[in-house]
Amino acid sequence: MSFTSGPIQVDEGLRKYMLSVFNKMFLALCLTGSIAFICGSNPNIVSAMQGGLSTVLVFATLGLVIYLSSRIDRISPDTAQSLFWLYAALIGASISPILAMYTGESVVSAFFTSAAFFGGLSLYGYTTSRDLTGVGSFMLTGLIVVILSSFVNAFFLKNSLLSTGLSALSVIIFCGLTMYDVQKIKNYYNATYGDEVIAKFSIIGALALYLDFLNLFLALLRFLGNKK
Repeated sequence: MSFTSGPIQVDEGLRKYMLSVFNKMFLALCLTGSIAFICGSNPNIVSAMQGGLSTVLVFATLGLVIYLSSRIDRISPDTAQSLFWLYAALIGASISPILAMYTGESVVSAFFTSAAFFGGLSLYGYTTSRDLTGVGSFMLTGLIVVILSSFVNAFFLKNSLLSTGLSALSVIIFCGLTMYDVQKIKNYYNATYGDEVIAKFSIIGALALYLDFLNLFLALLRFLGNKK
C-alpha cells in the first residue's frame, strides 16, 4: 500500500488506517469474549482463576502491554500483532471469573450498551474539530483517582455503595477517553510515514480502543449487572 500527496489520497489512506484500527480492536474483543466464555464455562478453570491464577494473568498482561508499548518501534508489525492477540487471549481468561458472576442477560445488556456508547463517542471523536486533549488529561487524572480509590475500597473499606459510585464514575471516564483516543489515533496518521510505521500505529491504536471498550463494558456490568 502506498500513499501519495493530495487531499483525496490522504483521506483514503486515513480511512484505511482507521478501518484497520477498528478491525483489529473488534477481532481482539471477539478473541477475548471467546476465551472468557470457554474458561467461564469450565468450573475447574474458574476455580483456578479464583484461587490466584487470575492475579498471575493480570501481571502477565500488564507486562505484555508495557513491553508492546515501549518496544513498538523496535519490533516488526507481525510480532506486535501477535503480542496483541496474546494479550487479548490472556485478558479473556483473566476476566472469565468476573463474567461468570453475572447473569447472561446482564453480560449481553452491558455489551450492547457499551457498543452503543462506544460507537457514538468514536464517531464524535473522529469528526469533531474540537481539541480533546484537555478532556483526555482530565479523564486520565480521574482514572488514577478511581484506581487508587478502588484499591483502598477493595482492601480496607469494602463499601458496596462506594464501589457502585466508582463504577458509575468509570463509565464516564472511559466514555471521555474513547473520544480522546479516537481523535489522538486519527491525528497519528501521516501518509509520509510508510506502511510499516502506519501498521504499528494501527496496532497501538487498536490496543488503546480495546482497553477503552473493555473497561467501559466491565464498568457498566458492575454498575448495572445482576449477579447470579
